[in-house]
Order: sequence, then C-alpha cells, then structure tokens
Amino acid sequence: MSSLERVLEVDDLHVTFPGGVRAVRGASLEVEAGEVVGLVGESGSGKSMLGLAALGLLPRAPAPVVSGRVDLGGLDMLSAPDSERRARRGVYIGAVFQDPMTSLNPTMRIGRQVSEAAGGAPRGAVAALLERAHIPNAAGRLQQFPHELSGGLRQRVMIAMAIARSPRLIVADEPTTALDVTVQAGVLDLLAELRRELGTAVLLVTHDLGVAAQICDRIAVAYAGRIVEAGAAWTLLREHQHPYTVGLMASRPRLDRVRGERLASLPGRPPDPRDLPDGCAFAPRCPVSDALCAEAPAPQTRHGERIECHRPGALAAWPAAEATAPLDPGASLEDGPALVARELVVDYRVRGRKLSRERVTLRALDHVSIEVPAGGALAIVGESGSGKTTLLRTVIGLVEPTSGSVQLTGERPQLVFQDAGASLTPWLSIGAHLRERLAVAGVPRGERAARVEEAIEAVGLGIETLGALPKQLSGGQRQRAAIARAIVVPPRLLACDEPVSALDVSLAAQVLNLLAELRHRLGIALLFVTHDLAVARAIADEIVVMRNGQIVERGHAEDVLGAPQHEYTQELLAAVPGLPVLEGVA
Repeated sequence: MSSLERVLEVDDLHVTFPGGVRAVRGASLEVEAGEVVGLVGESGSGKSMLGLAALGLLPRAPAPVVSGRVDLGGLDMLSAPDSERRARRGVYIGAVFQDPMTSLNPTMRIGRQVSEAAGGAPRGAVAALLERAHIPNAAGRLQQFPHELSGGLRQRVMIAMAIARSPRLIVADEPTTALDVTVQAGVLDLLAELRRELGTAVLLVTHDLGVAAQICDRIAVAYAGRIVEAGAAWTLLREHQHPYTVGLMASRPRLDRVRGERLASLPGRPPDPRDLPDGCAFAPRCPVSDALCAEAPAPQTRHGERIECHRPGALAAWPAAEATAPLDPGASLEDGPALVARELVVDYRVRGRKLSRERVTLRALDHVSIEVPAGGALAIVGESGSGKTTLLRTVIGLVEPTSGSVQLTGERPQLVFQDAGASLTPWLSIGAHLRERLAVAGVPRGERAARVEEAIEAVGLGIETLGALPKQLSGGQRQRAAIARAIVVPPRLLACDEPVSALDVSLAAQVLNLLAELRHRLGIALLFVTHDLAVARAIADEIVVMRNGQIVERGHAEDVLGAPQHEYTQELLAAVPGLPVLEGVA
C-alpha cells in the first residue's frame, strides 16, 4: 500500500514526563486503511501512551515534552491546535478503552450518551448504532444507565459510540481485559466485522497475545518505549526473532502444558523509565545478551519485519522452567479435606419490574457441592453470572447460604481479589498490612518482624517493599503483597477471585508460579475462580464448570479441557482467542 493509504503514521515519537520519565522514546508505527494492527507489551512499555498520542489525548498535567510526528490522516496530532484535534476525534478516529465504566457517564442514559457521540443523532439512528454493535433489544437499552448493563454490553456501547461517525481508525486499548472468553470473542468478532463492512482500521493495544492472534494483520511488540519487533501477525507469532517476544510467547498459560510444569516467566522487571541503560533496554533480562548488548543501542534489522536486536533469532526458545516439586503430604496443616460444601443454595430477593413493589427470587446457586482436598487445587470456571464468585464468597463466609452446608478445617480462609490495589488500604505500608494481620491472629509482638520478612521474601519481594505504599508498587508487586498478607499466617485454604486477569502475561505467570510454589511448600489448598481456561489448566488439579448457578461439568483438568463432555464447556473452549494459531507454538 502507498503512504497515501495510511490512516496513521507515528514517526520517531518521544514522550518524556517531568523527572526524566521517558515513556516513549523513538517509537515508529504505521496503520494502513482497513487493517488491524496489534500493539503488545508489558505494563510500562509505552503502548497505551502511543495510543493516547494518536488520539491527541496525552496528559496535560504533568505535561510531557513531546517530539516526533503523529500523522492522523494528514494532521499532526502533536503540533495541531486543540480545536483541530478535537474536530478530528470522533470523525476520523474513535476510541474504546479498557474499562467502559470510566468512560461512560453514570448519570446519563445510554441513548443520550450515544446520541452525543453521534453529533445529536435521533433516537432511531442511535438504536441502529446499538444494533450494529450487536446489542440485543437495542431500542429498550436507550433508557438504561451504564450500571444496568453487563461488562460486555457496556463495552459494545463504547464501540457503538466509537463508530458513530464512521471513523477511519479505532484505537482499542485493552478492550477485552477481564471479560469472559465468550464475551471477549464477541467483542473481537465485532471489531473484525467493522473492519470488513466499514473498512475501519483498528489499532489494538493489548497484553494478550491470544487476542492479537485472533484478529490482527500485523503485530508490533513494544518494550521500554520502543517498538522492538514488528511484522505480519502469523510470521511474528510463529517465527519471532526478538528475545523479548520469545519470552512473552513462552509466558502464556497453555491448554496443552505438562502437568506440574512451571510457567516460563521473564526474570526481573522492565527498566525504570527514569534510568534507562545506554544499550539494549532488554539486555538485563535477556538469556543471550552479551557485553555489546549492554553498551550499544540495538540496531534495526529489516527483512519484511522490524527487529531491534544485536542477536535476532539467537534465542530459539525461552529456557525451560523447572517442574514444581511434588506436594509433601507432611506439609499440610491438618489431615482431611480443606473444604467440603454440600448442596449449597443461595437465593436473592430482588425488585421485579420498574415501578412495581413486587419482589422476585433470583437463584444464584442451585444445589452446588464441591470438595477441595488438603493441599489440592480446584478451579471454578464460567461466564459472568454463572455463580462462580457467589460460590467462592459463600464457602469463605462472605455470603450466607439459603440452605446447604460448608465445612472448613483450620482457621477462616484468606481471599485474594482481582484488584489488589482496591483490597489494600492505600495509606498503610505493605509492612503495616502484614503486621496488622499477625496482630489479629494473636501472634506475639516479638515474633512479628521475622514473620513479616519471611512472608515478603516468600512471594519474591524485597525487604524494601515493606516500607512502600500500595500506589508505589506495580500491579504484579501489589498482587504479590496481597498474597503475602494472606499467607503471613498460613491459611488452610486460599481463595483467589480472578487474581491474574488484569496482569501482563509475564506477571501473571510469576503469580501463578508463586501460588503453585506456596501450595506445594506450605500445603495450602487453592480455590481458584477464573474465566481463563488456560489459567485454570495451569493452576488446578480439578475443574468445575458453572452455568446459571449449577455445575455442568467437573473432573480432572486434563479430562475437562482435553475431552469436554458438556456442550457449554465445548463452547467455552471454542471461544478461547487465538487458539488455532498459538497452541503448539514454542
């Protein structure tokens, strides 16, 4: 394609914040008309900042120093006046962000918000937009508020707003993170359909290589503010040359992994953007780096692809991780199962139709029974509304069952939430969180310091972390700190509610390896709620599949995922993004 057909061209973009924080440093990227380009990388790689630059939405406070060029259909979004950039947004470029609840006005009805995005379109046109976004009962949704819609429907509303004026380009920043696999598949299918029918190009910002494999024509891999590898999606996923891309691919939880095998993960962490090395930024984490890599910037290699590396192709496969040591039965805190739940029923009384005082009964759990053996690991999978989180909260005592029984051995289970940042008190240091837990458990004051240090080291964090506030840590560090708080007094059962769904692939691998290690070393049983079947395969001995408050299938992980018997389980597996491309790839 000629350059005239490019809808977006980013050339040598630099974004530096006060304090010398180099968020983007010399990134270049092109998006052609009608194609989907994936931008992947860990948190801090600069991928979201590049998307914001394309939208002309770089932060104003603190304002960064920006150089380079971001050409959006002939308009430089870096130097153009605000009025011209505002005019270009919506008409030429649309946006879909990760959390639609932060983008939708909670006080405005859906119809009015979509109408505003469409330049004051009438009710019929707004309903047609919602229908194009495959929102059922579109006309009836116009009077609803965002909180009345599911996460998947809210994301479809955002897509409807993004395409309201038929833009040439949509920037989708993590649009499927934390969505169920079937909902995620629906959102990806919709984006692909818009590309086919409207010719809309998409810049898809994601940390999920499976999502990128599903719909992308080309993929660009970002690291430390630069594009380190780019090329045709199929070629890059099958024949990746940069060691960082090799590491990302190896870190993915896989449905065909060997039982007991630890997930590969990238060592260390991305470099501090205030103190970037003179040479290749990935060199400190790279298994094949040498002195030249640490001293000189990585050269650019172009053979139909872009590869910034001194030794492209030198790393054929990421070093294999060691298998998890077999569980020592003596490590279990007590004999007998950690959890036995029998015939659990949970009913909620909710309001019926609008303007009616009628109360109706909603059955969230319908005679559900599970058992977790001492030191065992059980995964609960299913879509939103399946009852999996209600089941977890019921067995740990946060929800009172309508009927049925729960038998636990040992002290009350500990819970690790999806968002560790929301579960940690923001004004307490990490050390204070752990000491508070010990105090509540009645541990003598003189023993607390040693127990705190032991727990923080067990989760792979340094002692210096104890003085940090949650906001000073990365997402992966916060999740590790939350786990440290949970195990500082080793529980009989650790309940985890989507603890890795919002983490980068390498951070997720580290957390999953950590949970497996703690389970095998301390004999802690795991009850793990997830919508990600590959994560369930990585962590669990047994899997139960839930739908509409009932268990529809259960069994050993290999059997449930390798030869599913229930039609619903088969549907979940079929919806896993990128499966035909990624499975079997080293």
